[in-house]
This record gives sequence, structure tokens and C-alpha cells, in this order.
Amino acid sequence: MAAFEDNLQRHAVWRGGVPAATAATAVPSGFAALDRELPGGGWPAGALTEILCPGDGLGELQLVMPALAALTAGGRRVAWLAPPHLPYAPALAAAGVRLELLTVVRAPGRRDALWAAEQVLRAASCHALLAWLHDARYAELRRLAVAAQSGTAFVALFRPPGAGREPSPASLRLALEWRQGQLTARIFKRRGAPLAMPLGIPLSRPAHALGRAAFPAPAVAGARARACAA
Repeated sequence: MAAFEDNLQRHAVWRGGVPAATAATAVPSGFAALDRELPGGGWPAGALTEILCPGDGLGELQLVMPALAALTAGGRRVAWLAPPHLPYAPALAAAGVRLELLTVVRAPGRRDALWAAEQVLRAASCHALLAWLHDARYAELRRLAVAAQSGTAFVALFRPPGAGREPSPASLRLALEWRQGQLTARIFKRRGAPLAMPLGIPLSRPAHALGRAAFPAPAVAGARARACAA
């Protein structure tokens, strides 16, 4: 029996109702209740995570901010790709994110954003990538998933709720909603069984790490995307 149990653990065999083990190192989310429900005890590394959100500023960035703060505290670099608004540096600094380790990448269009995301992942120069990809197709996401598997970065893709009806190669998918004064996460795909009930996330209120000003349209001449340090 001991040998059988050891084989289950080493080969990550899924047992119904139990989050499957994962060989990749996970990045703790900073929320104990959430980490208990995530395979490996945190955000999956070397794989895609999809965070579905009905709008900007719901609390989606607060959900990932503790992980970003921990990564940058260890000297690891974080990239943001095509955020809808200018990052709000005071809120990021207050959350513990080292701004000198944050790179913001602007992309003129969908194909440019996907190309830039793949380059970031294959270069393995960043330990976390946050990307706002609203209308990516399955084949494009599959390319990103393969690129993510080549490294150990935490990759979070912010997408609209309607994307949940489409297939995705992401290993973790969760939908956010602000309900009765609390942010809730419905984990409908993970390595293992989906979470039956929405999970409450202890945020007092949404805090905006993205400012109100939108990015000006980037120039496209001669470049696939432009990067600027936040």
C-alpha cells in the first residue's frame, strides 16, 4: 500500500475530489484559503492561469498582488502586458511591489500582444507575466501554454467572463465576482476536480492598482511592441 501511495504522489495521478499534485513549483497566492484549493498550494508555475473578470478594478489585481510582491522582494522580475490603463505606482509600491523590477509592455494589437507574451515566456527573463488578452483564440493560447511550460513563471491572463464558455489549455481557470461585499472566486478548472462552491477572498474593498488614464495608442512603425519600465 505504501508503494502504491508513493506511486500516486510521484506520478500526479488524480483522485476524485482531491486537487492533483503538480511537479512544477507553485507560487503562493498570499491567501491561505485559496492556496488550500490550488494544486501545489499556490498559483501554478510553468502553466497558464486564466482570471475571468467582468470589468477592471473588481479586485483582480489585489488577488495576485501578494504573489507579485513576494517575487519582486526576492529580486525577480515581473512583466505586465497590454494593461487597459496606466499602472498606478503608489498602489503597487504600497502593496510591496518593487517598481524597478516591473516592466510594462504596450502592444498595438492582439497579434502583437500574443507575440510579445510568447517572447517574454521563451526568454525566461521574468518570473511572472500578467497579460490582458480579451479575444485570444485556442490555438494562440496553446502556443502560450507551450511557451510557459519551458519555464517556471507564474502566468495570469485576464479575460472577460464569456471566455469561460470556450475551451482553454490553461491549467487553472477561475471567475471573479464581487458578491455581498466580498470578492468570490469560482474555480471551474484546476488539476483535479473543480471547486463546487465559490470561494470567498478576504479583501475589504477593491483597490485600484491601475490608474484611470488609458494608455495613448502606441506607435507601430518598425516595432511589434514597445516596452517601458513602470
